Amino acid sequence: MTDRQKTRQRPTRRQNFGQTYGSVLADGVSRRTVLKGFLASTALAAIGSASAPAGAKAGENVSSLKFTELTRVRDNTDHWPEGYDRQVLLRWGDAIFSDSPAFDLATLDGPAAEHQFGYNNDFTAFIPLPHGSHSSDHGLLVVSHEYVDPYLMFPGLTDEDFREKLSDAQIRAIMAATGVSIVEVRRNGNAWEVVKDGQYNHRVHMGTEMAISGPAAGDDRLKTKADPTGRTVFGTISNCNGGITPWGTMLSGEEGAMDVFAGDHKTLPDQELVERQGWDEEENDLYSLSRLEPRFKFEEEPNEWMKFDWVVEIDPFDPAAKPVKRTALGRFTHEGAQVALAPDGRVVIYMGDDDDFEYLYRFVTRDKYNPNDRAANKDLLDSGTLSVAKFSSDGSVEWLPLVAGQGPLTAEAGFATQADVVLNTRAAADLLDATPMDGPEGFIPHTGTGKLYVAMTENEDRLPAGGGDESETINVANPRGPNPNGHLLELVPPGAPEKPDHAAEKFTWDVFVLCGDPAVPADECRYHPETTANGWFTDPDNIGVDPAGRIWVTTDGPPPEGLADALYAMDTEGPGRALPKLFYIPPVGSECCSPAFTPDGTTLFVSVQHPGALRLDDNEDATSVADAGTNWPDFVNGMPARPSLVVITKQDKGVIGS
Repeated sequence: MTDRQKTRQRPTRRQNFGQTYGSVLADGVSRRTVLKGFLASTALAAIGSASAPAGAKAGENVSSLKFTELTRVRDNTDHWPEGYDRQVLLRWGDAIFSDSPAFDLATLDGPAAEHQFGYNNDFTAFIPLPHGSHSSDHGLLVVSHEYVDPYLMFPGLTDEDFREKLSDAQIRAIMAATGVSIVEVRRNGNAWEVVKDGQYNHRVHMGTEMAISGPAAGDDRLKTKADPTGRTVFGTISNCNGGITPWGTMLSGEEGAMDVFAGDHKTLPDQELVERQGWDEEENDLYSLSRLEPRFKFEEEPNEWMKFDWVVEIDPFDPAAKPVKRTALGRFTHEGAQVALAPDGRVVIYMGDDDDFEYLYRFVTRDKYNPNDRAANKDLLDSGTLSVAKFSSDGSVEWLPLVAGQGPLTAEAGFATQADVVLNTRAAADLLDATPMDGPEGFIPHTGTGKLYVAMTENEDRLPAGGGDESETINVANPRGPNPNGHLLELVPPGAPEKPDHAAEKFTWDVFVLCGDPAVPADECRYHPETTANGWFTDPDNIGVDPAGRIWVTTDGPPPEGLADALYAMDTEGPGRALPKLFYIPPVGSECCSPAFTPDGTTLFVSVQHPGALRLDDNEDATSVADAGTNWPDFVNGMPARPSLVVITKQDKGVIGS
């Protein structure tokens, strides 16, 4: 997600759970299996009791994670455990081709940026080379670039005036710096290097021509002056998290693309859809794109905005292949698109809608994945069933189909065709009384146990029961109001772990962690009782799973005063279940995203967004870069003041965390 505050419009039609906080906690958390694993190694301690003393070894004889936990720190550099090495592999502007121009702010423009690594990395995945192998020394890094901070990129700008002061060349550079980078990398000893002449290296950006497929393709609402067919669009933006399909393509979630459009939104034909999609008056025309391309101004091209906020499928192994926006997966602020296989071979895509009071979605393909013919899977994501999650206090979660003509999705309600459903997915989900969530973010299947983990980052607008409109009060899956700290849910499909049926209509669920400070009773947090003062966290964002089955969680604040966003790891099973340990801390003001591992678990890739957005002066006071009057504060330990992708390895070349 972006670090901008979520201020989008909230829905008005919701389920009324009608419970008090106490009953929700008792029914939705305390009686549930969040306790599993705790009892195996400790006497029953009060979950959420005061944490272990600072400096204590978290779960020394409990957790499978044996690294020495970091002590919390908040400064201008980054930190990692003893016995590990950290390498900055790629930075914004670094060359990814043998003929890429050197990074130079004075000459940076669109053509240069199209040959360089992009800005503000989010989704990060390692795909072994050769394709289909399990190599941990050679592969492709597939990295999305979510958004940019112009006032950090270019000298002379501030966060108040950059829209007016950006030059045409800088706007073109911004358009090229977003999107996706595909880069070949190779291990050399205990370090990694970019293969600049790699045959697969390429960039996807705002100038890349893309196809539109699925139910909305060709719809009148997608037709523009430049594309009277409604089947083509130039570019992708707001590329947040994503996933990798079994046939090796990347799914990139577009999140909040409306921010780049300008003009009077009241001139658009469907005001209900504009409001429901989340138009924000204060966040429009974010990069002044409409100065160069009229399609980004509502009055000039009223349908262009409908061509964004989809899931984009990109082939990392074919630079010439046209990316495709798969409309069957719905239109909303996609945090990601994580992939699993059902036992019958159908492909399942899990997606979170990253706004307050929005929903969890799933798409199940109609046809089966063909592991023997990659080309046969080319259009697999165009046909299938999109559904939305509804949680119940009996521990079940049901996936409700979003299909035109079924249930309340009638023509009279505005859903005569499936194109209506996917173009206005949020409103369709409203009618099915889906469960409104607290900012759904990372969503990942655990291949070892078959369970799914999903992060609710936070929702300070959530109200206690009886505190206001029923659409904004607590519910069984989001039991705290307000919820400034976030939580993690655990979903279990039937048949797990041996043969999890990800296509089943009904799962079970648990609250895995309620985030916050165990030393603050008002936080009502829930962790393993041996969690230390360094191990608790807030605002969970992206989630990764290492080959040993531990989950790794990044945070995206603002965290409590004095804390920095960071990376934590914990077991999901056994005596160390839900016992987080602090592993990596990026520079103050930045966040780390999308932990990704090589198949053997010996290398961890982590993306670092917007270093330099905050700095600390000699008196330890936080100062914004704009107020400090400089764009490039100097960091130590080699950490540049540019968004970066870092590599962490053990000095003994062993498995990360063990």
